Amino acid sequence: MNGKLYAIGTGPGSSDLITVRAARLLGQLDLLYAPAGRRGGDSLALSIVREYLGEQVEVRERHFPMSTHDDEKEQVWDEVAEEMAQEVAAGRQVGFVTLGDAMLFSTWVFLLKRLQGRVQLEVIPGVTSFAAIAARAIFPLAMEQQSMAVVSCTAPEAELEQALRQHSCVVLMKVYGRFAKVRDLLDRLELLPHALLMAEASLPNEQCFRSLGDLGNEVALPYFSTIVVNRAWLSATSNSTTKEVL
Repeated sequence: MNGKLYAIGTGPGSSDLITVRAARLLGQLDLLYAPAGRRGGDSLALSIVREYLGEQVEVRERHFPMSTHDDEKEQVWDEVAEEMAQEVAAGRQVGFVTLGDAMLFSTWVFLLKRLQGRVQLEVIPGVTSFAAIAARAIFPLAMEQQSMAVVSCTAPEAELEQALRQHSCVVLMKVYGRFAKVRDLLDRLELLPHALLMAEASLPNEQCFRSLGDLGNEVALPYFSTIVVNRAWLSATSNSTTKEVL
């Protein structure tokens, strides 16, 4: 049997939001790679999919550094990609799990750059965090002629402002550690009534904040925090299936 590599999006966090196709594949793999945010730490992606793994699946957790040192990150990506390629060449069915969708702000894309054209591969889509947030908060994303942008808050403030001025709906990802700057920008653009923040969407500690102007600089937001802005919708008028904080 020819080897193959599968990149599998786990969805936002709850194990029952993984796709049926992903669940079936996870039960059939020979080997599964799971990213860990810190060395020796647990892999959230692995915890999401563990219940779907067949008894034969070998699991390998790999630490992908979050540092700003590009050389360190490049070396890890090179090493893991080469290891995966060798396993696929040996005829094994190999998986790599990643949070949300594999093709959006994912470590998988760095591996893809090194593996595309070298191995047979398939990408299994996953539910994005902002799709889960919109559903949980009952807060629409875009309709009809509305445009939508997905932006990382690591971008320069001028780029964030441009997106917020040009698009009806904007998803602001990677809010952690940058909330005060983003909140002040939304306030200046008079968009606070149209914005909400959700942390750890679909996980047990999920929280939804609808009054971002009342949220102080000292608030300790979880790492997985995302802001959704929709000019055509007031965040305070939406019903919700999640824990409301403000």
